[in-house]
Amino acid sequence: MRPLAERPEDVVLVFADRFNSGDPAAIAELYEEGAVFVPEPGTPLTGSDAHAANAGFMALGLPIKVSPRHVYTSGELALLIVDWVIEGAGEEGPVRLEGTATDVARRGPDGRWRYVLDNPFGTAASAG
Repeated sequence: MRPLAERPEDVVLVFADRFNSGDPAAIAELYEEGAVFVPEPGTPLTGSDAHAANAGFMALGLPIKVSPRHVYTSGELALLIVDWVIEGAGEEGPVRLEGTATDVARRGPDGRWRYVLDNPFGTAASAG
């Protein structure tokens, strides 16, 4: 499994590797304490709720494929724009989830980059 990213452009590759490992604890290490995960538009989560939502995506048992589009860095912060897809044969039939994430990562005191904001569906409107 890949170690935490030392460069902002590697954050999404580490995420995909750890997601595809099937280990929710390995994914949780990629987030700062207090980080926000938005599993569906308009639903920001933090802490154990965020980790549980991420584990829910992993529970599909299907791999994620990521295609970084842009990485913009300013000092200790980076904006990551990433196309992603999770697809395959699920227990209840075909599954296809996809989006363009708008994420923010920060370099920690240890020099490793972690998510501060993980918004997998980017600018998608809330269902409400």
